Amino acid sequence: MDLNIKGKTALITGGDSGIGLESAKFLAREGVNIVLSDREGNKDLENAVKQVEKECTGNAKVMGIPADISKNDEVLALASKIDTEFGGAHIIFHSAGARGAAGDFLELTDDDWSKTIDVDLMGAVRIARAFIPQMQKLKWGRMLMVASENAFQPYVEESPYNACKAAIINLSKCLSRGYSKENILFNTISPAFIETPMTDAMMEELAEKRDCTVEEAVQWFVKNNRPHIAMQRRGKTEEVASVIAFLCSEHASYVNGTNIRVDGGAVESAFG
Repeated sequence: MDLNIKGKTALITGGDSGIGLESAKFLAREGVNIVLSDREGNKDLENAVKQVEKECTGNAKVMGIPADISKNDEVLALASKIDTEFGGAHIIFHSAGARGAAGDFLELTDDDWSKTIDVDLMGAVRIARAFIPQMQKLKWGRMLMVASENAFQPYVEESPYNACKAAIINLSKCLSRGYSKENILFNTISPAFIETPMTDAMMEELAEKRDCTVEEAVQWFVKNNRPHIAMQRRGKTEEVASVIAFLCSEHASYVNGTNIRVDGGAVESAFG
C-alpha cells in the first residue's frame, strides 16, 4: 500500500533499536526522510542509521542526531538541526522512554518519581513543544507517542511508569483538540510485551534466576505475569511498526486523539 508520504520527513526518538528502529525502516521504504535520535550518539545509533539507509526508496535521506529528551536545550537543538537540514519534520514518532524507578510504592522516593516523570512524561512534552511549530509551518503533521498497556492495566511495581503512560494518552488527546484544525493529528499507541532490547534484558535476567533458557523464561513470564495476553507470546517489532506506519500516513487522515493497542489481547477489559 502506498502511504502517500513520500518526501516527508520523520523524526523517530528512541530510534536506535526496537520499535523505533523497525518503524524507521517501514517509513524509509515509503520514501520518507528519516531522522533517528537517541540519548547518546554511540555505535548503536550509527548502526541504526546504516540499517535504515538500506531500506530507503526514492531520494530519502537518513540522519542520526543524538539528543537527551530530559534536557530542553538538546531537544531545541534537535529541532533546529532538522529545520535546517529538511525544512522541518512532518512526522514525529516519539518512542523514547524508560521503565524508570520500580518497586514497592511506599519505598519509592520523590527523586524516583521525578526522574521517571522527567523522561517519560516531560520528554514527550518537550518534543511536542519543539516540533508542533514545524508542523504548523508545513501545514501537515502526524505526532504519535508510545503509551503502554500499563496505562489501562497497571502493574503494581511500576507505579511511576504507569502514571506517566496514562498521562501521555491524556496529553495526546489534549493536543489533538488544540491543533487538528491545522491538519496536525495526534495519537498514541500502546504495545505490550514486544521483542525489544528492554524485554530481552528482562527475560535474560529471569532466565538466569530460574536457571532456564530465555524462551522458557518467556513462556513462564507470559503464563504467570501476563496471563491476559490471548496470543500467549511476545509481539514482534514489525507487528507494531506496521500499525505505526499507517497512523503516520495520509490514509489515517481521520484517526485523531485516539489510542491504538497492539498488545495481543493483553488488556483484559473490553473498554481499556
